[in-house]
Amino acid sequence: MTCQVKPPAPWTGYRAAMQTHQAHMRNVGEQLRGWRQRRRLSQLDLAGLADISPRHLSFVETGRSLPSRAMLLRLSDRLEVPLRERNTLFIAAGYAPVYSERRIDDPTLEQARRAVELVLRGHEPYPALAVDRHWQLQAANRALAPLLEGVSPALLEAPVNVLRLSLHPDGVAPRIANLGQWRAHLLHRLRQQIEATGDSTLQALLDELAAYPAAACDQAHEPQEPNAVIVPLRIRTALGELSFLSTTTVFGTPVEVTLSELAIESFFPADARTGELLRTAAAAMPAVPGPAD
Repeated sequence: MTCQVKPPAPWTGYRAAMQTHQAHMRNVGEQLRGWRQRRRLSQLDLAGLADISPRHLSFVETGRSLPSRAMLLRLSDRLEVPLRERNTLFIAAGYAPVYSERRIDDPTLEQARRAVELVLRGHEPYPALAVDRHWQLQAANRALAPLLEGVSPALLEAPVNVLRLSLHPDGVAPRIANLGQWRAHLLHRLRQQIEATGDSTLQALLDELAAYPAAACDQAHEPQEPNAVIVPLRIRTALGELSFLSTTTVFGTPVEVTLSELAIESFFPADARTGELLRTAAAAMPAVPGPAD
């Protein structure tokens, strides 16, 4: 007995290619519609922003028309789609990814790493840290150490998740004086990030954090100072109770995925006493060389 391979019928390959092509169109169209709905825009709204006809946009979303690379760039820009997800859109449409993605320790990102190190070091004696899109710690300055006293070593094993470290019962949470306020602030911020990105990993993190025991912070809205305009972080340390205001810094106009997802969280004294305690503690610390020029 011999085995014979039947040759494919004419146009079989063509039909398969067309089916794949149509699947890509449906996929990219569905993704664009999802981003449009996430941004709470109608087709008419987005068409106006992208300077195309609503009919053309409808054809793209339903898979009847495949957007060009230029059109996909324009739509993703108007929808403020994160760079990582823009690459996903391009792949779904059958195009090569537009934005490169490298590990943070890649030699080509050396200048960016140096910039982060300069910002972190320059912020001392106040705490500052760099995190990625999933709130995993990438770097920190020396002033962060007093805030981590008493934290379970398991939470400090890489990769360290900063939100988990903050709210876990074995983390910083027991020493946060206004835990209810701070917890509500972090969860609200995380929900906003999920709304903006649709990231399933962040959603899983939110579910985990929200499930932590809240007995110690049932009063989610502790009284604030009469003139307060921002939620502070008040934390008990060996130096005394410290009070901070936080800010977030990101790279301007990044065209690389990793850099677009990197953020520096900087903490500033919310009162004169906190600043004085930190400056006094820093004066007793040994000097270390700064980043090489």
